[in-house]
Amino acid sequence: MRRIRTFTLTSGALALAGVAATCVALAPSASAAAQACQVTTITTGGWEQVGTIATKASSGCQDLNLTHSFNRNSRDHDYYAGRYKKSNGTWVTGSKGYVQAWDGYHDINDSTYALVTGLSAGTQFTVASYLDGADTVQITH
Repeated sequence: MRRIRTFTLTSGALALAGVAATCVALAPSASAAAQACQVTTITTGGWEQVGTIATKASSGCQDLNLTHSFNRNSRDHDYYAGRYKKSNGTWVTGSKGYVQAWDGYHDINDSTYALVTGLSAGTQFTVASYLDGADTVQITH
């Protein structure tokens, strides 16, 4: 009888180990979804100007999301606009225009900070500052 209990406990432990292995196997898929967006650091251009140029990633993120901003000048905020290059080579400011952002991190789920929406993968983009250029921003795209 004692051996049967030991066998039963061992079988139960093996069953639990099998479930744990299944959960571990699923974990990379779940974390891959969280990493679907790309983050790019940009030095902004001035009003309606071009700063660092980046290319929209082919990812699950449809928009250019301002997720961090830092005004290098004496101010603690600025207004930022996403700009992108059209197929004819001209740079245009996204329809949202300039959005006020204080220094710090911004929630990717807050639509206030979606500077450009629906931008196609492979499109070149940048960010412009309203008050002054040379700020540092992070765009999650």
